[in-house]
Amino acid sequence: MPNSYAAAIIVTPFLTLTSFLGRAFPGVNRELAGWRRQAAAIPDLHLREQALTSLALKKFHCQGGSVYAVWPRRYRRELLRAIVSLQTISDYLDNLCDRAGVLAGESFRQLHLAFTDALIPGGASHDYYAAYPYQRDGGYLQALVQACRASLAALPGYARVQEEVLYLAALYCRLQVTKHIEPGKRQEELQAWLRPLLDQISARLYWWELAAATGSTLGIFALMALAAREEVREQEAVRVREAYFPWIGGLHILLDYLIDQEEDRAGGDLNFCAFYREGTEAGRRLSYFWQESLAAARQLPDPAFHLLVVRGLPALYLSDTKASQEDQLPVRQVILQTAGPFTRRLYRLCRGLRWAGIV
Repeated sequence: MPNSYAAAIIVTPFLTLTSFLGRAFPGVNRELAGWRRQAAAIPDLHLREQALTSLALKKFHCQGGSVYAVWPRRYRRELLRAIVSLQTISDYLDNLCDRAGVLAGESFRQLHLAFTDALIPGGASHDYYAAYPYQRDGGYLQALVQACRASLAALPGYARVQEEVLYLAALYCRLQVTKHIEPGKRQEELQAWLRPLLDQISARLYWWELAAATGSTLGIFALMALAAREEVREQEAVRVREAYFPWIGGLHILLDYLIDQEEDRAGGDLNFCAFYREGTEAGRRLSYFWQESLAAARQLPDPAFHLLVVRGLPALYLSDTKASQEDQLPVRQVILQTAGPFTRRLYRLCRGLRWAGIV
């Protein structure tokens, strides 16, 4: 990123969001319109309903991820297509795991082969629905996989970041499989899986915080964007992965869980922020993740971009109306106070964008 552009994107929230909305959102809309047409043609009623629902209700995830397609100067179209197709796979599979009354880990593992297959250009394909009760999707999931693969194959540095991408993808898929099994088993299995990972991390984290960090796709998108550069050193990919896992990715998903607590209680879904002893502890811990994320972002290639992501995450999530519930207000205040005036200005702008229906 040229220094002049890096400086420009942190001058004011207005310039930041104007650039973001003007470049990224129209492309997301075009990509999703194409996938919506394909989803509407899915033969199986259940699969069609879940595909269309995920596209309608989780568009926000693709919009957020699309900032990584704006960052590089080249290969923006390929990046946007890869990001939107992978995020659409993620959201669709999440619905299939949540909404079909299926609790078998084997079904979820087989489905999530689509996620990892999408990240291996030229790799083998699998029968993703082999262990799932609904199977006739008309080639929808396979088309998403192929779109992501083709886009990644066009990125000049992808081969040098792929190992780190697949590391994060394996963590993501393991979380998705484990958190959707029978409620009486999932916490014990998550803790058993995460215990060795916790031992490898020097910081003192709760197990549910590390679990949250495994659930973020942002590190994968950041590595994809890095791969758009002609020259990529493998050590740069390692630094990006270490910054996003556990810090920036953890901040991302903890904020997501924070605002979804009431919704998850009603649906009986696992919510990692519910493990905090009280709201004030949640505020302190998310503020800690924000500070560590900021420090990690400063060490990355093109730090201005990653700093913008870190400063923008609380603004984006805490501007959701769900964060205005009475029990959320103290936590929101603590995090926004920690994040500082720039994030608070972004927060006010995000509220306006939500009111206008843009986000």
